[in-house]
Amino acid sequence: MLCIRGVVLPEREERTFWIDGEVLRAGRPPGGLAGRDAETVVDGGWLLPGLVDVHTHPGALEPGSPFDEELLRRQLGEHRDAGVLAVRTPGTSRRMPAWVATDPELPRVTSAGRWLATPGRFFPGFGRDVSEAELARAAVEEAAASGGWCKVIGDWAADEPAVPLPLLTSVVRAVHAAGGKVAVHCQTAEGTRNAVLAGADSLEHGMHLDPALLDRMAAQGTAFVPTLSVFGAKEEAMRAREPGARRDLWLAGWDTMLDNVRAAHEAKVTVLAGTDSFPCGTVAGEMEWLVRAGLPAQAALGAASWAARAWLGLPGLVDGAPADVVAYATDPTLDPGALNHPTRIVLRGRIVR
Repeated sequence: MLCIRGVVLPEREERTFWIDGEVLRAGRPPGGLAGRDAETVVDGGWLLPGLVDVHTHPGALEPGSPFDEELLRRQLGEHRDAGVLAVRTPGTSRRMPAWVATDPELPRVTSAGRWLATPGRFFPGFGRDVSEAELARAAVEEAAASGGWCKVIGDWAADEPAVPLPLLTSVVRAVHAAGGKVAVHCQTAEGTRNAVLAGADSLEHGMHLDPALLDRMAAQGTAFVPTLSVFGAKEEAMRAREPGARRDLWLAGWDTMLDNVRAAHEAKVTVLAGTDSFPCGTVAGEMEWLVRAGLPAQAALGAASWAARAWLGLPGLVDGAPADVVAYATDPTLDPGALNHPTRIVLRGRIVR
């Protein structure tokens, strides 16, 4: 029996938990045991139910490279060792292998199956290439095979058409009718607009988002995953390029991203943290970008932890929840750098570090 004690976020209440197998128990020790029979592995500090990266693509380092299961295992391990205990993979070149869901040493993974790409949109052969006529059926198939989510490449080149709104709407309706959810890659004004109007469950990137759509997003529950850190890392190189249509459109989109993220939060849109970059395990940096965009520190941390878990259907630190806990010596809402230095990581009731 293990005991964990500390200040739970976001409630900011000191609590004691007992780890009973893979489950957290609050209150008195389970099974009639006395507290003295338990080993205290965390005594003080700040407790999170693990960090969450809702946009990560482990298993291949670059477009066109083959899906590598050993690389997948290593990269999921990078997430875990950074305190990221749940991830969503919105698109992979192959469907997630079954062993990922049963390996007790790996984070909990929510997959969206293979990327769904219509002609001219995406890296050829890297996702599941389908015709526009096949898209709705393929989306339902990927959602069913992955456990609920699918990912549609809603646009691609900045100066080329996005997936037409009537088609994307039919895809979302078909997947929703089957009980699934749709993530949409969108980096153009048309693609982002179509994703919102079609009722997508999440905008991945959401460049050129029209602020006039934020109230609709909030009302219909469309989440915004802006992946700011991966864009921010490209800014200097993009500004150094010769002016051109694609470069200028990219910069025009980036120059409004931080304001749009802040406005989305203020409009009560669910804003979530996703990295879309390597190495894995860097979602703490995405939280810092969300703070830079204007989110309060607690909201930014929630976007990378408890709010993201709730959105994925995972509980926080409550009685009966999975025994996934990360402890920090200092309050990460006051010191975001603390996220890079967890003092204890417990996954599925096992001590990782």
